[in-house]
Amino acid sequence: MKGKRKQYKPEFKAQVALAALQGDKTMAELAQEFGVHPTMINAWRRQLVEHAATAFERGKSQTEEPVDVQALYRKIGQLEMERDFLASRPGLMSRIGKGAK
Repeated sequence: MKGKRKQYKPEFKAQVALAALQGDKTMAELAQEFGVHPTMINAWRRQLVEHAATAFERGKSQTEEPVDVQALYRKIGQLEMERDFLASRPGLMSRIGKGAK
């Protein structure tokens, strides 16, 4: 049975990728120094190069669309009322389940 994969923090990945970009050491030396496979170092270096431009964007953060919290609260309230109504009528649930009207 295999164990869990090791997960690295973004700060560590950035440190390793920057060291790989400097080019002072070979991939084998970096892999031995940081204890990471050379393939992972290359992948992290490639990610850093491809996404480096996003570090310098002003005011454009990758945020999700705003959620309408009030609409969600209204929907929760409606569902709670429906649940309470159906829970107060046990005979109604048995008729609904059988298809009788």
